[in-house]
Amino acid sequence: MKKLLTICLLIGTALSQAIAKDKVLLFYKTAQFHHNSIAVGVPAIIKMGQENNFDVDTTINAEKFTTDNLKQYKAVIFLSTTGDVLNDTQQAAFEQYIKHGGGFVGVHAATDTEYDWPWYGKLVGAYFKSHPSKQQEAVLNVVDRNFIATKHLPETWKRLDEWYNYKWIGDDLHVLIKIDEKSYEGGENGENHPMSWYHNFDGGRAFYTALGHTDASYSEPLYLEHLLGGIKYAMGRKK
Repeated sequence: MKKLLTICLLIGTALSQAIAKDKVLLFYKTAQFHHNSIAVGVPAIIKMGQENNFDVDTTINAEKFTTDNLKQYKAVIFLSTTGDVLNDTQQAAFEQYIKHGGGFVGVHAATDTEYDWPWYGKLVGAYFKSHPSKQQEAVLNVVDRNFIATKHLPETWKRLDEWYNYKWIGDDLHVLIKIDEKSYEGGENGENHPMSWYHNFDGGRAFYTALGHTDASYSEPLYLEHLLGGIKYAMGRKK
């Protein structure tokens, strides 16, 4: 009887593990400017998970960045984080997470984060410099429509958002979207002005989109599908 019970428990454990959902950690701590769109971005990403079979844990608590805790997540999302959000110990844990195959998604102000942590800059792919004083409609050129985060997008995508200029851009990025600086006022990166990209980095996967400043972004189907594709890529999903 005990042997049968043990077998049943083992089967039950195996089944529960087999049907367990993937999880992502949604981190939105701000040490400087706080984007109002975080308030609508968080529930939108939770809903995204519910509809696509992954769970979303949300936090502004940097103490969640420990080696043991991060192991449970397929990806970590920095949603418009700003400033210095992790201490040295937490940074080391996050570096180890990526080096062991973890995924990263940076949204909008994730490039306005951790300027004194060069490893993070290389992970996210750029550092924020400035943006025009007002939000404007601009033309985005989708230069790679074969990727999971852009395959649904039109080749030319016109939308309103806050458009970032960068003080530094990595040279190992697979660029997905560029902005046409002739279509709005205030661009400072010239013809090579990326707005979204991905790359393999230090053992893991990283995706970034500069889009997502506005509240309206998080009810915009094209943007949400773009963001979902980036999350799936970071999680290691093919579709």
